[in-house]
Amino acid sequence: MILLAALALLASDPSAEALALGRRLAETGTLAALLPIKVEQETEELVAEHPEYNEADKSALRAVAAQQGSVGIDRLMDATGRAYANALSLEDLRVLVAFNESPAAKRWRQAMPGAMIAAMGEVGGELDFKGDTRKAFCTKTGKGCPAP
Repeated sequence: MILLAALALLASDPSAEALALGRRLAETGTLAALLPIKVEQETEELVAEHPEYNEADKSALRAVAAQQGSVGIDRLMDATGRAYANALSLEDLRVLVAFNESPAAKRWRQAMPGAMIAAMGEVGGELDFKGDTRKAFCTKTGKGCPAP
């Protein structure tokens, strides 16, 4: 009986306050800071795939991409907000939102994309998790080594 009551509580929908806080947390989180950069990158990749387009076509494609990006980001923020509302207590949500909306956190998010780009530029192609793991496993076990 107690187990059923606990499961019912876990399955219940989050409150309106939890959903609103979850959405605010999502909108001020890392994903929200990075998604516009990804949208811009993929937009320019789409434009580059069509050198035959004139400037008006490229502008129209960028406008459509911006709209699609906005819709996609909005959906992700809703889903992420709901996931946070389901996973965190109201008190945790309040504390996290208060931090994420603080001036220090805003400056951190503004610095984040540039810092990540700089860090990736510094290590460049040196990070190859799968390749490094294959080599280390081969060295350790003699298995999975490339054919001579």
